Amino acid sequence: MTALRLPVPPGFVVTTEACRAAMKTNAAPPGLWEQVDAALARLETATGRRFGDPAAPLLVSCRSGAKLSMPGMMDTVLNLGLNDAVAEALARETGDARFAYDAYRRLAQMFGTVVLGAPDEPFEAALAARRAARGVGNDAELPAEDLRELTQQFKRLAPFPQDPKEQLRAAVLAVFRSWSGKRARDYRAAAGIPDDLGTAVNVVSMVFGNLGLTSATGVATTRDVTTGAPQLEGDFLVNAQGEDVVAGTRATRPIAELDALFPAAARQLRGICKKLERHYREVQDVEFTIERNRLWMLQTRTAKRTAQAAIRIAVDLANEKVISRREAVLRVGPDQVDAFLHPQLDAETSKAAVAEGALLGSGLNVSPGAAIGRLAFDADTAEAWAKAQKPVIMARPETKPDDVHGLLAANGVLTSRGGRTSHAALVARQFGKPAVVGAMKLVIDPIARTLTAPGGRVLREGDFVSIDGTRGDVYAGELKTVVPDLADPRLTTLLQWADQARRLGVYANADYPRDAERARQFGAEGIGLCRTEHMFFEPERLAVVQAVILAPDAAAREAHLKTLLPLQRADFEGLFTAMNGLPVTIRLIDPPLHEFLPSHDDLQREVTRLQTRFELCPTERPALETLLAPARQMLAAVERLREQNPMMGLRGVRLAIHMPELVRMQVRALFEAACACAARGVKVLPKVMVPLTAMSAELQLERAMVEDVAKAVMAEQGRIVAYRFGTMIEVPRAALVAGRLAEHAEFFSFGTNDLTQATFGISRDDAEPKFLAEYLKRGILKKNPFATLDQAGVGELMRIAIERGRARRKGLDVGICGEHGGDPETIAFCHEAGLDYVSCSPYRVPIARLAAAHAALRA
Repeated sequence: MTALRLPVPPGFVVTTEACRAAMKTNAAPPGLWEQVDAALARLETATGRRFGDPAAPLLVSCRSGAKLSMPGMMDTVLNLGLNDAVAEALARETGDARFAYDAYRRLAQMFGTVVLGAPDEPFEAALAARRAARGVGNDAELPAEDLRELTQQFKRLAPFPQDPKEQLRAAVLAVFRSWSGKRARDYRAAAGIPDDLGTAVNVVSMVFGNLGLTSATGVATTRDVTTGAPQLEGDFLVNAQGEDVVAGTRATRPIAELDALFPAAARQLRGICKKLERHYREVQDVEFTIERNRLWMLQTRTAKRTAQAAIRIAVDLANEKVISRREAVLRVGPDQVDAFLHPQLDAETSKAAVAEGALLGSGLNVSPGAAIGRLAFDADTAEAWAKAQKPVIMARPETKPDDVHGLLAANGVLTSRGGRTSHAALVARQFGKPAVVGAMKLVIDPIARTLTAPGGRVLREGDFVSIDGTRGDVYAGELKTVVPDLADPRLTTLLQWADQARRLGVYANADYPRDAERARQFGAEGIGLCRTEHMFFEPERLAVVQAVILAPDAAAREAHLKTLLPLQRADFEGLFTAMNGLPVTIRLIDPPLHEFLPSHDDLQREVTRLQTRFELCPTERPALETLLAPARQMLAAVERLREQNPMMGLRGVRLAIHMPELVRMQVRALFEAACACAARGVKVLPKVMVPLTAMSAELQLERAMVEDVAKAVMAEQGRIVAYRFGTMIEVPRAALVAGRLAEHAEFFSFGTNDLTQATFGISRDDAEPKFLAEYLKRGILKKNPFATLDQAGVGELMRIAIERGRARRKGLDVGICGEHGGDPETIAFCHEAGLDYVSCSPYRVPIARLAAAHAALRA
């Protein structure tokens, strides 16, 4: 800002190099203080004031300045250079003893808590006692004599050095230390910021917003960072210092009121904000002070924003020709599109809740979305409950930086104080947490662990609340939520730009027509995985499937399969109709048969119970016999099908070879549905996929079967339907012999869930709740391999399969259909590895579209 010739107080920077050196040795690096003294001398010359000289005192602040913005996470110390003599002199110079001792008591408090690490509570208790004695609502109303006495009291609570240079050196080291504090570490972990960057320290001459009614301080963003609207947004306070605005301890005023009180400064601020936004080509978050009607700019940084605002701002800046469309696409992260699709409170349910008196109050809608959870009144409780899988709403009078771990863990945040630029608002916006702040009619008592609403209704810790961060409302109880659609025109525009940039296709995993319709609305270009067995679990079908499994011979099995055939055909017709003109990949049955039968242990207990009652109650035996016989039959079938390791047993292609009539029924249903749809004018593009193949001979058998059934159905229907035949690559051997598989397969689809299990030799169900968390915590694994693809192992197998498969069959179509298909980091790998498409759940299709564009643009 200095280079732009904006009104910036003079100062100097202690660089991150010094911080990194100090972190290694826990002490200032050699020569640092000599350099600081030299810079301080230059600052004295520039300002005409001297550090520690009562005759013309220079006061400075120490602020952090990391490479990446971490709002509120590191420490600041204001008013350095004050001591007893300087405070008295400042009171005489300004003619305002109240100002001088307000500044001095702030320094004494900050030095004690920030630099020396003293607890904050005794300082706050002393302030509260003074306010109570005077009958005033905030510190700005305390007179000079109270502030003078508070300063002395604060100096007794924590030793305060009278030497200004000792103050400055201790403050610089304190800011360095704050880089390694818990809240900063938690924030960096959540934001993906490296721990080894360190922070600079900006030493800047003080300007004062607490010099009476001609002075003020504030925070503003160059656009509304909640909605993205092109208007200045922010808060300010008259006769205050910057910490008062972001702390939420005083009721702030909206930036729109600045014109009435400081018209010249307000006009200048708007002009500077426009200049900064154009210069940085990005929305800015600025801090400013007005000292006796003169505007000073203290800081600018890229503004944190909600997902909705991020999308609108990116599109608007591109339409305004400030940035390119390419930059607009890259400015919005896949996680922000994910947050955009967060659940919202159902409108009808909300209306009913209001009518029933469940609306507790309203505040500022600083971070949109719905959040439902149990009230927790401190950060540690919120974090502990979240780890125990309990939904949590963290409620505080106002949040402090030390609360960040609870805020990150909670589903949502509620405060009774604070404005749009408060700490809670900033962090919630960045991490997509629904938040309502400044709900001033709610009394949140963290000591009593209660929330009291107007009218006297009291909620206690553990009670459920629902917050609407979009509207700013707070409700008692658990309200219904709905998932928003993609009707927002700017999101539609952004995703269209992303589609123009990406190379990868984006398909969806969908098992039912309603899922396919949703996927298509979200922009899916086909179905990459339809798990046909999911249809078998429908209650009205499960009994038929069980009859197929329990059939004593092939003839009986065929009879039951005839019942299943029209149901399966109707499923496929619905999918083909929903995806008219787009490919639909039908995976033939995959799981082992025991999954369609009751649990072995449950059955054994039931048979034992019935048998015991049969023996003890002779009069009930006829009735019990009718129950016991089928239970024994079912138990015998389950024991017959039981396997030591069923996920590596009779399933997938092995089951298809072992029980061919079941899979023939599926293939017949598929082609009968395709012919019926084609007859109605629906363009069908079926892809038949065989799961768990490990040998080319397996695939050869299945392809012959599919061709036989397809030809027979087409002959019966008098219609030709083009289709493609392919296989999933789910075991390492399949990847290694992919060239042979490609002799029979026209496409590959990587089932990376099973491929990851097989490659690591672990069961996901056993690993995730047991040792996998420990591996992640200890750094043995950097990321969960079931969430983000293991590129070194599983990824290398994929590369081998692609290379060998395409060497045998030119133009081999290759995709991925495991859960990894919706993970942005995995999508980037898929782009680089040369896959043709990714397939993910319908709700992740918009995220995948953007992530695929990012991969293409960055490549």
